[in-house]
Formats: sequence, C-alpha cells, structure tokens
Amino acid sequence: MLKNFLSDTSQTSTIPVSTDVVDSPLPSQEPVKLLVVGSRRGVLNIIYSLFHRGFAQVHEWSPLLPGPKPGEVMSILIRQISTK
Repeated sequence: MLKNFLSDTSQTSTIPVSTDVVDSPLPSQEPVKLLVVGSRRGVLNIIYSLFHRGFAQVHEWSPLLPGPKPGEVMSILIRQISTK
C-alpha cells in the first residue's frame, strides 16, 4: 500500500476517489475532511508523521492528486466524528 504514495504523480490523476462515506454518514456522525497540499515530499512527510503519531493509517489517505499549483500535490483524509 505504501507503493501508491511512491509512484509518479502523473499517473495518479486518473485514479477515482470514492466519497461514498461522505454522501451517507450515520445520523449521529459527521464527516470531517483533512486536506494536505504542498510539495510531494512535504505531503508525504505529513502523512507519515501523522501515521507515526497514531492519527491515521497511510492507506486511509487518498492517492496523491495534482495540487492547485504546478509542482504541488494533495491528499485527503475523511474521518467520521460523533455529533453527540
């Protein structure tokens, strides 16, 4: 699974990202999206840093996607939080 984050970003632009979990959350749950945008190295650094802190598994993040500016990439993590 780590290999997905090490591939060429030009190949990741055609990978669909499912948002099914966002479209139908449980009544007592609310989706929260975390977006990391920056250089490839910076984004991967944040993903691995959060993994080492026990915040999120690496495979829970979306594949690296093209960012809003040339040379940038981004990755998204969606978490469900309790609204109670």
